[in-house]
Amino acid sequence: MQSDKIARMKELAEMLHKASKAYYAQDKEIMSNLEYDGLYDELQALEQETGVVLTNSPTVSVGYEAVEELPKERHESPMLSLDKTKDREALKDWLQGNQAVLSWKLDGLTIVLTYQDGKLAKAVTRGNGEIGEVITNNAKTFVNLPLNIPFTGELLLRGEAVISYSDFEKINREIEDVDARYKNPRNLCSGSVRQLNNEITAKRNVRFYAFSLVSAAGEEFHNSREAQFTFLREQGFEVVEHYPVTEENILDTVELFEKKIETYDIPSDGLVLTYENIAYGQSLGRTAKFPRHSIAFKWADELRETVLKEIEWSASRTGLINPVAIFEPVELEGTTVSRASVHNISILRGLKLGIGDHITVYKANMIIPQIAENLTGSDTVEIPESCPVCGGRTEVRQVNEVQSLYCTNEKCAAKQIKAFTLFVSRDALNIDGLSEATLEKFVDMGFIQEFADLFHLDRHREQIVEMEGFGERSYRKLIESVDRARNTTLPRVIYGLGIANIGVANAKMLCKYFEHDIQRMRETDVETLSAIEGVGEVIASAFVTYMQDEDNLRKIDDLMAELQIETPKVEEGSQTLSGMNFVITGGLEFFANRNDLKEAIEQKGGKVTGSVTSKTTCLINNDVASASSKNKKARDLGVPVISEKDFLEQYGIEAAIHP
Repeated sequence: MQSDKIARMKELAEMLHKASKAYYAQDKEIMSNLEYDGLYDELQALEQETGVVLTNSPTVSVGYEAVEELPKERHESPMLSLDKTKDREALKDWLQGNQAVLSWKLDGLTIVLTYQDGKLAKAVTRGNGEIGEVITNNAKTFVNLPLNIPFTGELLLRGEAVISYSDFEKINREIEDVDARYKNPRNLCSGSVRQLNNEITAKRNVRFYAFSLVSAAGEEFHNSREAQFTFLREQGFEVVEHYPVTEENILDTVELFEKKIETYDIPSDGLVLTYENIAYGQSLGRTAKFPRHSIAFKWADELRETVLKEIEWSASRTGLINPVAIFEPVELEGTTVSRASVHNISILRGLKLGIGDHITVYKANMIIPQIAENLTGSDTVEIPESCPVCGGRTEVRQVNEVQSLYCTNEKCAAKQIKAFTLFVSRDALNIDGLSEATLEKFVDMGFIQEFADLFHLDRHREQIVEMEGFGERSYRKLIESVDRARNTTLPRVIYGLGIANIGVANAKMLCKYFEHDIQRMRETDVETLSAIEGVGEVIASAFVTYMQDEDNLRKIDDLMAELQIETPKVEEGSQTLSGMNFVITGGLEFFANRNDLKEAIEQKGGKVTGSVTSKTTCLINNDVASASSKNKKARDLGVPVISEKDFLEQYGIEAAIHP
């Protein structure tokens, strides 16, 4: 059967990817070359036999491409929302004796796909229902989407792009800054699908599940939704999990889904019920807002009454202090919960919370604990005037009609975590093994109070080895990483200090201007700095203020005593691009990414900016004839647009990659 062959293809693709990763990334061999070649040949034969080629197949390589913006496109027919109900009996009554299909309502980003001549031709997001964004190149990186299908007529279908809970958690674990982590899988998926660079999309493990066939030229489905699902599976698509239902079994099937959601790895916020008979569903027409062929079922929130015990104020690294409600433990959706975020001061005041109040709580989408209602409404919770971490003064700030509480103490320990996180990050001192959570523990235990303390963690060896998640091996790796970080460059140090408005590029520029002399940087004034092109008074003031603080200078002295600063040697006559400004856009052939090319230009004394101006020497774009906004602006300003190859030849830059 076609479906069995496609399942085997998926299995083969996964096996081959594991073998490649083990061989190239982990330096180990889990299968012989002969076995690998045999499996590869089997996969290739099945692709030819079925006419299906999946995006993650080792037999194809999806090219990465960066775009200036995502083009907009109007849908052929509006994509309407569905009417909703939380009443199971209402769902049963909706059937009116008809057969239907009950499926998951997945919580991701709806995508419309078009295939022509057996190939993926276009992918467009739902957008506002009328106009969506074209994300075809991004869709080509979805891990389970077929690039080629056996059907050669025009095919239109709809489905949901999603990121699983397990992948969401894995991606978040890799982000050291807790404040920068994604809030939920849907937000992560939406951002991933709509990236301007599909190389980023490819790293996010986005999956596509088809839920509706719009049209398939010349195919006959005998008015059957189930026949459409079968057809889509035969083309290589993964379809949303679904079951046939009637009035007799719909309540049991809803209960089946309810049990599954407890362990289901794909985000879902309900179910969708659609008439099995396509013609009958279409004959019912639509309202101004909803089609009548389908209805959404939202899980009725399981409410529990409990008593508010306290409000815990949780300080973050940005200075934001969030209220968290602590209440008598209750059972919700099979787990015991005793706390829920109140998010901000506006919500806290809206709920009129007070200690001892009777409140009802629920799990949003059966996952995130929330307060539904305050049954007492005593409104006696007081907003703290001092930070729970440092005791500094707090203030309520309003942004876009939302009030939030902040700590005003710039040297708050909670903010220190953020400072240390930046200091050990890749573009700064690049110290492996110091996640934000680990830094927080080290600060709490008094191991680190300033940057220089990171280079004396060996003083706390016994305590670190005993810490959860460490041990002797992890401790040794950490100390080795710290020792490697001692040999660094001044731009990394200046960036790592976390001075306001001083990013990686500004740090490099300042170090270059002061010839990598930190003493000169410490003694500079606002007037001198403001005169440097690209600095301005705001950056100059922030830098000078930081360097005039005696405590900061003491900490810099302590830090510099631990470091070996590598000063770049500038060969005479090497600054051939001095005084020139360049803009880079689009994909590259001779450099791995734009940062690498930028580095090469800066080493020659040139400057790379983000936008085209009259001062731009040239715009580097391998698609010289494109109608992108940067190309158009360059032409309007008379700025040359040249390819990467021509740029390298014209300005004497050595390529990093030789295709």
